[in-house]
Amino acid sequence: MPVLSTASVSGGVAHFFCTDNNNNNNNPQPPIPLSFPRCWSRRPTSFKVSVTSGSSSSTRSDVDDEGVVDQSLLSHDITQPQARRSADWKAARAYHEKGLIYEGRIEGFNGGGLLIKFYSLLGFLPFPQLSPSHSCKEPHKTIQEIARALTGSIISVKVIQSDEENRKLIFSEKEALWSKFSPRVNVGDIFEARVGSVEDYGAFIHLRFPDGLYHLTGLVHVSEVSWDLVQDVRDILTEGDEVRVKIVNIDRKKSRITLSIKQLEEDPLFETLDKVIPQDASVDSETLNSSDHMTIEPLPGLDTIVEELLKEDGINDVKISRQGFEKRVVSQDLQLWLSNAPPIGDKYTLLARAGRQACTITPPPPRVSLSVSKNIVFCVVQVQEIQLATSLDQEGIKGALQRVLERVP
Repeated sequence: MPVLSTASVSGGVAHFFCTDNNNNNNNPQPPIPLSFPRCWSRRPTSFKVSVTSGSSSSTRSDVDDEGVVDQSLLSHDITQPQARRSADWKAARAYHEKGLIYEGRIEGFNGGGLLIKFYSLLGFLPFPQLSPSHSCKEPHKTIQEIARALTGSIISVKVIQSDEENRKLIFSEKEALWSKFSPRVNVGDIFEARVGSVEDYGAFIHLRFPDGLYHLTGLVHVSEVSWDLVQDVRDILTEGDEVRVKIVNIDRKKSRITLSIKQLEEDPLFETLDKVIPQDASVDSETLNSSDHMTIEPLPGLDTIVEELLKEDGINDVKISRQGFEKRVVSQDLQLWLSNAPPIGDKYTLLARAGRQACTITPPPPRVSLSVSKNIVFCVVQVQEIQLATSLDQEGIKGALQRVLERVP
């Protein structure tokens, strides 16, 4: 009868060894490393593998570190006909090739994942292939506690690897849920969501559906986190945060969802300069300048754009009317917008923005959060308002701007 002979934890990774007292050599099986998804923060100091078969249960090592399963576990008769097992392997390959969903019973678990019964076979579902719903529903439980609670239940899975020769039968709950729930989402949908793992390039976000469960996961790229320049996503998002996200792209072939947080917020410069620089009698002259009182030097590269705009049919006059300064973390590249403020007569408003100089402060201003070793570095941003006298409508102006930007290096 198999028994747990020893367990050890070293370097943050736990290993277990199982021996079978029917084995005269009493050789331990290879160690299996414990791997935990980011949804769980606590790690158990000891564990055992639990597998049920009918009314009995046993503790043993059933899956090696590559997901190879001991198929004799599901039958008291270890001489089960090979024809039955071969037929079930054939069925597993068919499920894999056709992408069919299988309702499987969880027979047990070990340090790496769940053990799923597939007819006469025993398959393996790695913990990273579990739906995020389990951890998001009970975030304070360890992965072992979640797995123990799931044992004996039925879950929807897909076969993602079926290798009879090497005895590998691997399942994924995530893939099954993608088939069920991805048809229900579309570009432009807005979801309440929870932050999962946070990486250098962005954050994985779990989407909450009307049933209250988090069935699908998407990625918010670092560029879609905030309108400000984000140096480190971890300064803004933390695992477990509740956020609202908008779906901006769905790649159904690759099962990927692209999300945005910032597109649910209005860009501070989309309207007019008045939203950035207060307009009242107390405004300091260093903060706001008008071309009525002084000549405004165009932002680097803006003078060339102005010259090219004047060459476009329907553009009668281009004039920098005001400028202001604000402290924000933005790119130093020139950015240009057509304001969606209503025109005054034949005059439309353009906004240009660029970082002009750097300085250091401690502590950072609101909404500025950078990961640096000593000081917080930010840009003094120069914003210029441009009055465009034209006979074109808004779409015509956009077309003229597009042609100009294509000509300007």
